[in-house]
Amino acid sequence: MPALAQCFESTTAGSVAVVSNELADLARIYEPEVNLCLIRRQPEEPLRTFVTELLRRPHEIELAAEVCFERFDFRALLPDFQDIPGHAAWWRDVARLAGAYCDLFETERVGLRLRTLDKPMCPRFHVDHVPCRLVCTYGDIGTEWLPDEYVDRAKLGPGAKGLPDEESGLILDETAIRSMPAYAVGLMKGAKWEGNEGHGVVHRSPKLAPSAPRRLLLTLDAL
Repeated sequence: MPALAQCFESTTAGSVAVVSNELADLARIYEPEVNLCLIRRQPEEPLRTFVTELLRRPHEIELAAEVCFERFDFRALLPDFQDIPGHAAWWRDVARLAGAYCDLFETERVGLRLRTLDKPMCPRFHVDHVPCRLVCTYGDIGTEWLPDEYVDRAKLGPGAKGLPDEESGLILDETAIRSMPAYAVGLMKGAKWEGNEGHGVVHRSPKLAPSAPRRLLLTLDAL
């Protein structure tokens, strides 16, 4: 796949999204003007096979773990699904993302969460109250986000006065709503990133479709 780098620019600090095919571009999150790094990926067939079969099964997954990367046995993740072909490709992918996150932030410990979702977990646009979160959707529909220039941040949370996003005035252009592709890696600055206060990534859970009624969401946070 050829390299791709695309930025959505704005005049304010902390408002640039870097879109790339190279995992190494996650390091651009340290650039003051960048608040989102989005790495598009084409999964290999064993990984896709595992995720497709897992999401066909009715089991609910809700896992939260404090992971010490050097000691954690990623092979033990989702033991009830180890019979599905491609399980090894999946846990190796999770380990790769966790390793990249730990290297990037020079930490040994990370908070890992895995959950299956059949409805939007956070249906309204918001900003995470964390320094920086990694998200990856295994499945067909990923997180939605808005470039900074298309957000009226005064309408976030209580500023919406109870109105839906589409009615509150928060979204300045509905055609500007972006979706992270399945298997893409999103690294998002939140409200607690030092120097980026007021410019955390505005995002929400997607509405699921009949063709993609479930997704498996991975999130990583520094501890």
